[in-house]
Amino acid sequence: MIHDFNAKGGARVYPGSPFIVQHLLRDHDRLKLFELHPTDSRTLTANIAQLEAGRQIAVLHEDGFGSATKFLPPPSRRALVLMDPSYELKTDYGRVLDFMAEALKRFATGTYAVWYPIIPRPEAHDLPRRLKTMATKAGKSSLNVTLTVKSSKITTAPSGETRRPGLPASGMFLINPPYTLKPLLEAALPQLVQKLGQDRNAGFTIDAAG
Repeated sequence: MIHDFNAKGGARVYPGSPFIVQHLLRDHDRLKLFELHPTDSRTLTANIAQLEAGRQIAVLHEDGFGSATKFLPPPSRRALVLMDPSYELKTDYGRVLDFMAEALKRFATGTYAVWYPIIPRPEAHDLPRRLKTMATKAGKSSLNVTLTVKSSKITTAPSGETRRPGLPASGMFLINPPYTLKPLLEAALPQLVQKLGQDRNAGFTIDAAG
């Protein structure tokens, strides 16, 4: 799919999740995108306009935490909700949990995918654990998937400069995942490790429950 977005092949351009999802939409599917930051919202709107998708895609300059639940449940009673916060604010972790609690009340059969960074912060460590507890209490199946591309150690250059690793790993927590997803990930993740891994610490995990 990434090759399809690159006119001359290769992988110079990464399309981002809105374009990837649009690429997978069927004629009757609808996509709603939420972006609160004014500059990013304008950029997203301009990028989506290139697709000439009409009413199939709506870009909402709104806080997804506060307004996305008003669309649940959708008329079709089938939907994927992807949450991809920046987590620049520590409060984002709590807002993810609050959103999920409300969303599951409104639309218990929806599929939910929550991206999270794997960083040395207590909130980041607790988020997948608390999501798993929430799913278990609600009687829902879940899938916690992580991908590590390099070591998380802070090193020192010969010049004495401190080198920080950036984001070495991240995860995706899914509630009500399709039953076909786990075997697909078991086949795909080793390939991602091979393509994206930067050192011997590269690897993946899959934790299924329910």
